[in-house]
Amino acid sequence: MKVLLTFMVISMALVMQSYTQINITFEQYTLNNGLTVILHEDHNAPVAAVTVMYHVGSKNEQPRRTGFAHLFEHMMFQGSAHVGDNEHFKLLQEIGANINGFTGQDGTTYFEVVPSNYVELALYLESDRLGFLLDAMTMGKLDNQRDVVKNERRQNYDNRPYGTANEKILRAVYPPSHPYSWPVIGYMEDLSAASMDDVQNFFKTYYAPNNACLVVSGDIQPSEMKPLIEKYFGPIPRGKMFERPKPVQLKTMKQERMMYEDKVQLPRLYMTWHTVAGHTRENAVMDVLSSILSSGKNSRLYKSLVYEKQIAQSADANQDGSEIAGTFQIQVTAKPEKTLTEMEQNVSEILNILLKDGVTQSEIDKAVIAQEVQVINRAATVLGKANSLASFYSYTGNTGNINTDMEFYRGITPQEVLSTAKKYLKEAAVVLSVVPEGKGELGAKKGE
Repeated sequence: MKVLLTFMVISMALVMQSYTQINITFEQYTLNNGLTVILHEDHNAPVAAVTVMYHVGSKNEQPRRTGFAHLFEHMMFQGSAHVGDNEHFKLLQEIGANINGFTGQDGTTYFEVVPSNYVELALYLESDRLGFLLDAMTMGKLDNQRDVVKNERRQNYDNRPYGTANEKILRAVYPPSHPYSWPVIGYMEDLSAASMDDVQNFFKTYYAPNNACLVVSGDIQPSEMKPLIEKYFGPIPRGKMFERPKPVQLKTMKQERMMYEDKVQLPRLYMTWHTVAGHTRENAVMDVLSSILSSGKNSRLYKSLVYEKQIAQSADANQDGSEIAGTFQIQVTAKPEKTLTEMEQNVSEILNILLKDGVTQSEIDKAVIAQEVQVINRAATVLGKANSLASFYSYTGNTGNINTDMEFYRGITPQEVLSTAKKYLKEAAVVLSVVPEGKGELGAKKGE
């Protein structure tokens, strides 16, 4: 046992030491059309990642015109002027590439991990759909992908247990005009109503070189990459300027309680508070708090609700710091026939103790080490580095923050966690109960 504990201490020390040695070097420059290019050499394996990130997500949409960013994630794989329908996937799969894309509230990312001697193919394909997607766009393609997205929404949201819970929470947490108040996938009626002009104008505005970041990471020589990038991306014209949504101070003035019955086996409680945007000190502190509450079997929520009292199936806490706002959420799934009133009472007791007595430095250190491990793991692959470089550039304006972001976690003290927790968790929360059909009595009741 002593040997095991010694090994754990040494391992934790090595993690701390290894993070301080991380230094992801890169070269960054801008083409005349505004495209930001980031190059990172890593010759550990004969592969390279090509990432193109567009600084556009669901928050750039408008009410009654939602789901466009995610729709284009699908449309971008349907062929462009010089690449046939479905050829993008076919050409890359033939060389064993890893290909995908993902859309969030703040950005859309496309990537390919290819053998390093095929980087030029990836650059060609990415440039063609950036510069010439609309030339090959037809109403048939739009209708086809609109139906694909609708089906995705049915499968992953509308017909999935708890699938629309987050959508209901977003509508309650944010005012209707706020760009985080609708889901990334959009609403079914908005997808149905989208015209060819609507989606084309959205593409022309946001899918332009001056709103994009190209990262090539891996087994490359920058001197060889630069002329290829200029060849394929340089001729694409700059897009028009547009205004980005700005952060605004948000606050839930009074507690809002909601309940709905769903096709679920177990009742689930969601408690959500306004907090702070990402890439800030307070976001890091709240992230540490979420780890203290729910990361591991000794965390406060799990240990009490799942292990000791055995009244909950699971208990999780999460700080979601996005680009212009953030939320903190506690989610508890009850054991069969247990009420969410009981879950809420127990969560409130745990929070009250924390807000009275605070946390320990040991709990903080454990949470920070876990965060450092995540950073190290992301930096272990060329794709992880490529996507991180693109994100730090797009969301912070300084790509070099990839090497300093952990500084937000340095020196966090119990008093700082306590004061930040009080600042946000003493405010009113949005409380949502999701219960099995016909069992409304299992929902969280105020004052019980």
